[in-house]
Amino acid sequence: MFDARLRPLIDPPLNAAGRVLAARGISPDAVTLTGFGLGLGAALAIALGAPLAGFVLIALNRLGDGLDGAVARASRKSDRGGYLDIVLDFFFYGAVPFAFALLDPEANALPAAALLLAFYMNGASFLGFSAMAEKRGITTNIQGQKSLYYLGGLAEGAETIAVFLAMCLWPQAFPLLAWGFAAICIVSALARVILVARLLRD
Repeated sequence: MFDARLRPLIDPPLNAAGRVLAARGISPDAVTLTGFGLGLGAALAIALGAPLAGFVLIALNRLGDGLDGAVARASRKSDRGGYLDIVLDFFFYGAVPFAFALLDPEANALPAAALLLAFYMNGASFLGFSAMAEKRGITTNIQGQKSLYYLGGLAEGAETIAVFLAMCLWPQAFPLLAWGFAAICIVSALARVILVARLLRD
C-alpha cells in the first residue's frame, strides 16, 4: 500500500549509491545474493533466540534489496537479475515466519503457518497477474522500473518489513502480529483476484 509512495523518497539515495557500486565493478546479482545471505542470517538469528540481531540483518537485507535494482539501473539490467530478485525475496519472506516457529513452536507454529498460507495466496495473486500482464503487454512504472508488473495491494513490501521488524522487537507478540498480518494479506490477495478477474475479462 505504501511502496509506491515511498519510491520518490528512497530512490534518489539508492540510485546514487548504486552508481558508486556499479562504478566499482560490483554486479547487481552480487548485491542480490549478498542481501539474500543477510536475510537468511536474520532467520537463523531469530531461530536461535537473537531477534534483535535479526532486526539488524532484516534491515540490511532490505537495503540490499533496494541497492541491487539501483546498481542494475546504473549498469545493465537483466532478466536473470529480475528473476533472482523476486524469487529470493519470496524465499526470505517465508524464512522469517518459519524462524519464529522454530524459536517457539508451541506458541508460534500455528500463527506462522497461517502467515505462510497468506503469503502463498498473496504471492500467487501477484505473480499470476505478472505473467498475464507480460502476455498482454501491460506495463507500469508506478513502483519504479521493475522486471515484473507490480500490482499493488494492502500488503506489500513496506508493510511486510514493518511487521517483521515489529516481530523482532516484540517476539512475544509474534502470534498476534502474525494472525493480524495474515488477515490483511488474505484480504489483499482476494482483492487482487477480484481486480484481476475484472481486468482480464475477455
